[in-house]
Amino acid sequence: MAKMKDFKQRLYYLGLSIIINSAGNALAISSNLGSAVWTGSAVNLSKWINIPLGTTLFLYGIIVTISNQLLLGSFDRRRFFSNLLFTVPFSYLVAFFTWIFNTISVPEQDFYIRLILDIIGLYCVAMAVSMYSRSNLIMHPNDDLAYIIRFKYIHGSAVISQWLSYIPPILIIGASYVFTGKLYAIGFGTVFALLFQGAMMKWSDTHAFPKLKHHVDL
Repeated sequence: MAKMKDFKQRLYYLGLSIIINSAGNALAISSNLGSAVWTGSAVNLSKWINIPLGTTLFLYGIIVTISNQLLLGSFDRRRFFSNLLFTVPFSYLVAFFTWIFNTISVPEQDFYIRLILDIIGLYCVAMAVSMYSRSNLIMHPNDDLAYIIRFKYIHGSAVISQWLSYIPPILIIGASYVFTGKLYAIGFGTVFALLFQGAMMKWSDTHAFPKLKHHVDL
């Protein structure tokens, strides 16, 4: 009975975190002041190769899912399929919420309003990552990458694991700029996420839904 109750709690927070994460990423994109690093790189890659954002995020997910298996050093069937299972709703929910925020004129708001919305969106992303990391049922492959680094390689540091996981998207942002001469969804919010997302996630671990504990399986 206790195990079933625990599973239901983890499943509830997983579903809630997917919605919060998607909406937070979309709000940061729509603010036009810079989004989270992975999302910003996906927006730039989408513009570079000229395919829809949702599809770009989905392809991202497939590539990172394969990379995670290589980092684990052995094939983890549950992790492989759960990464892909998370990728599908998340990718297209981000595109959907971005459309909603654009429709209600978030990009046209005054600078300081957009700045506040950008920070709120980025905190929502960090909080959501904390939530589904603790639930550990399924995770987005990008965040599972940081999770694997955090608990398998660097002894649990949320901040350092986030910084290391940002290396691939930063390289993609640079390549996109070289080939297009433009940057999209990159700005204050991107720097803010680089500096503080790990810390916001660590704070959320103990302050956002504190009854939800880490379920580590590495």
